[in-house]
Amino acid sequence: MDEKSTSSHQRLLVFLLMVLIFGVFMIQYACPSSSECRMLHQLGAWFTLGGKRGTHNGESVSQDGLQKDPYIAEDGALARFVPRFNFTKPDLNRDVVFNIKGDDVIVFLHIQKTGGTTFGRHLVRNIQLERPCECHAGQKKCTCLRPGKKETWLFSRFSTGWSCGLHADWTELTRCVPSRMDSRETQKNQPRNYYYITILRDPVSRYLSEWRHVQRGATWKASLHVCDGRSPTVSELPGCYSGDDWSGCSLQEFMDCPYNLASNRQTRMLADLSLVGCYNVSTMSEDERWPVLLDSAKRNLKGMAFFGLTEYQRKTQYLFERTFNLQFIAPFTQLNGTRASSVEVPPETQERIRRLNRWDVELYDYARDLFLQRFQVARQQEHRQAREQRQLERRRLRGRFSQKQGRRSKPTETARPTGVETEEQQREMAAEDSVESEVLFPDWWDVDENSTMEDYIGNVEHW
Repeated sequence: MDEKSTSSHQRLLVFLLMVLIFGVFMIQYACPSSSECRMLHQLGAWFTLGGKRGTHNGESVSQDGLQKDPYIAEDGALARFVPRFNFTKPDLNRDVVFNIKGDDVIVFLHIQKTGGTTFGRHLVRNIQLERPCECHAGQKKCTCLRPGKKETWLFSRFSTGWSCGLHADWTELTRCVPSRMDSRETQKNQPRNYYYITILRDPVSRYLSEWRHVQRGATWKASLHVCDGRSPTVSELPGCYSGDDWSGCSLQEFMDCPYNLASNRQTRMLADLSLVGCYNVSTMSEDERWPVLLDSAKRNLKGMAFFGLTEYQRKTQYLFERTFNLQFIAPFTQLNGTRASSVEVPPETQERIRRLNRWDVELYDYARDLFLQRFQVARQQEHRQAREQRQLERRRLRGRFSQKQGRRSKPTETARPTGVETEEQQREMAAEDSVESEVLFPDWWDVDENSTMEDYIGNVEHW
């Protein structure tokens, strides 16, 4: 009877263990690491077989103890990025010295349906600052002031509001922001530095998202579209619908309107519209107009202090932090389940949307190439700096060890003849002995820059 009871207990334990292992795997499957299920992931980490994974400062650590690169394939990027465009070194190395305590201002150009609302909230709520922005419940705007001053360092929807008009574009902002800032604050003897930033999105996804937004009754009637000192006339910019809004419109109706500003919105909002006569389309043909706008948008985008891409949230966070030397408190989250992604669109309809947005498609390809090249260069610089720091530290430790060995090899008659050391000398000798025990490296230790696996990983390109 005792043997049967023991056997049944063993089978029960085996069964419970199998259930536990199955639960751990289900946690990892149903609640990916990029989600917010932190407690479940902690539980899974405790029971992972073999302890193959761990964490270091909140980041994943691989089996060999090295910190895993959090940017590899976190957003579906290609494992090996092949550049298509040739950019100069200054294009890829953004030399920005943002002085939040001085007169510098970050200006956020918010293009509709690019995830700009989320990014805008990051700017006012998620940056580690000496003087954080003051945000209060029920208020749409936050107060973002410089340390020790009553001046703002951020010009955006959630800080200064739509001061230059609803979703003001490049043409409006570059002419409006300086005068608005001067009217809000005391004029300076020296001109301010304005650092323009923006977020772009895949054109097809952005277009579908805007359609769904308009379908729910949203309008941007408050947009001013000011160019060359005036807003466009009704004949220059006709409406797509009559009435208060366009709620309930079908995708077919949305695509059929020839005046729909959703088409190629990103190109138009980043270009200098005064180059083509603003909204007066009679000044030149469409075939002449759009190439000029595209070239202008590319030039302005490349000259911006920073831009990010909706499809690359972690890389966007990384490049912003590197550019402005500011750190976010919580990491960005890659959300792929948007309303636009839930829309089932036939391939032929998607192709028509791409044709309607052909200039945005070309601009996005250009922007994505530049963005990933900048990320690549920044990561290589970071790895190189870290490697140089490790090598410098090793050389410093070896130098101290060599000095210690040299002192020990001196003739004994140079030592204090009394054989009595002061308390301070004894502490110093004890410290030197402890250093010696820690730095007995082989002679070849820092000869090769790839002398450790960490150095080797640092030399490998990551995307």
